[in-house]
Amino acid sequence: MIPKDLVEAVERSDVAQIDALKGEIAAYDNPWEIHLSLFPLVERVINPPFINPHLPKMYGICRDLARHLSKEGMGSLVYLELIEYARRPKLEAAARKAALPSAVDFADIEKSIAKKDRDKVALLLDAFVEQQGMGELIRRLLLLGSGYLNQSLGHSVSCTAFVLLELLERPDARWPALFLLADYFCKGGFHATPPLTGERKEYSLDECLSRSVSGTGFVDLHHTITFFAIERTSSFFTPAERRHMVSAWAAFINDKQTGPRSFPQEGKTGDYAQFRASFSRLDADLMLDLTAGMIASPIDRSRLCTFLVTGVCDLYQGMYDPHYLTGLGSLLWLINNHYHNVGAVQNALYQYLGFYFDNMKPEGRK
Repeated sequence: MIPKDLVEAVERSDVAQIDALKGEIAAYDNPWEIHLSLFPLVERVINPPFINPHLPKMYGICRDLARHLSKEGMGSLVYLELIEYARRPKLEAAARKAALPSAVDFADIEKSIAKKDRDKVALLLDAFVEQQGMGELIRRLLLLGSGYLNQSLGHSVSCTAFVLLELLERPDARWPALFLLADYFCKGGFHATPPLTGERKEYSLDECLSRSVSGTGFVDLHHTITFFAIERTSSFFTPAERRHMVSAWAAFINDKQTGPRSFPQEGKTGDYAQFRASFSRLDADLMLDLTAGMIASPIDRSRLCTFLVTGVCDLYQGMYDPHYLTGLGSLLWLINNHYHNVGAVQNALYQYLGFYFDNMKPEGRK
């Protein structure tokens, strides 16, 4: 009964009950089952005063984190998730209505967003999926979101992407997420798909990465998370559309002044106790000295990813910014997919750790 008990505790925002069940969560045979049981409730979790669906995005990205964890580590991640969802308010549960019988054009969705008619937008999104498929909705909503990267700090693409990608795993339970996205797009006023840029320039991936991963501030981290979302969804776009998405992202970071740093290549550790001792000191330079040499080797990369996720879970004390996990997801993506560009991955590691550690220090906590 523990998954059901925990879902009910999250629903009523009963953090104390979840904390009381921490030992049972750790001992549960399949902690991932608990994670899965939280859908669709998580699609209603909001994060005021922000309109962005940070927590549903975090839920989707936890799939990437979980694959690096043991059963024990999985229990820690799920406990962290439960507390974070429970301590935040939720959208009202909206009953799913019958799909519209007539054909739905995406322009109909845009017009209803412009009118801020959330309920109709949700109904239109649902009908659009029924008629044209989830892949087409992903493509169209992300192209729509690409026109609002500066206004939304990238969330119009990054949050949308991971909410929708999760729906590919949940084809029969899409309504709560579509209602959430309707609420988000109406609140944000994201109603006009921009024309494709028309540029045929193929941006250098290494150049994009170098710009994205420089700097350790809040905005800098969003540059990388947004790039991560574009890469994760690139298969839904035509070549011209993908060029447009990258061009929109390049315009988003256009004024960025910071550049990449150079780091030593030799730092490695195979001992989590040593990693944890250094990690707990909240010093990004110290951690790069210890781990900067763990990019090239597959074994070292796997170990580094496991150590990072475990470390973030181990330092949890009941309150996290969701960007600690979404930013970590983007970092793991770069470690596992762009390891050939060692310098960029090292800078991504420094960017994430600099952001996370600065905010974990007593003077940085909000």
